[in-house]
Amino acid sequence: MNNLIYLRALHQDDAKTSYAWRNNPLIWEFTKFRAARHITFEIESAWIKNVINKDNEYRFAICMKEDGRYIGNVQLIDLKEHSAEFHLFIGDVSYWGKGIGKEATDLILQYGFINLGLKFIYLQVHRENLPAMSIYKKIGFVVVNNTEEFIDMEIQRESYQTVIIPNDLSDVSAA
Repeated sequence: MNNLIYLRALHQDDAKTSYAWRNNPLIWEFTKFRAARHITFEIESAWIKNVINKDNEYRFAICMKEDGRYIGNVQLIDLKEHSAEFHLFIGDVSYWGKGIGKEATDLILQYGFINLGLKFIYLQVHRENLPAMSIYKKIGFVVVNNTEEFIDMEIQRESYQTVIIPNDLSDVSAA
């Protein structure tokens, strides 16, 4: 792992940064969560207030260790029966292609498998998002279904091959 980032719980103040990301079509090109209208600060602030209070979701801000800069989000949502859905985006495009996505994915998988006791984690990736697919396959996600636009992937706790060092989770703070 590069150890360039840490994960922290989303804060209400994060809306000041994330609302601009929600209006950047480049960021949402390969996702199923495209905004149907312009997202204002007020809309984003209300959304963050809502999601940080949900019991079955673990949403984290991705922050740079060097300066604490908030650059994206990673989350495990829809927790049920030892499984969760994984989502990731790097909102600050100046950090694309720097290994941040892989590091954030590793941290959230460790959190899900160790802290939450999950048995498997699943995701949907746009079939044209080749960088993301490459990361997910390297980490151990396998394809379980193909649709016209998205590929469904999952990873089982038993097949997760990253060597887990207990101190690694010091980079994840849910508080």
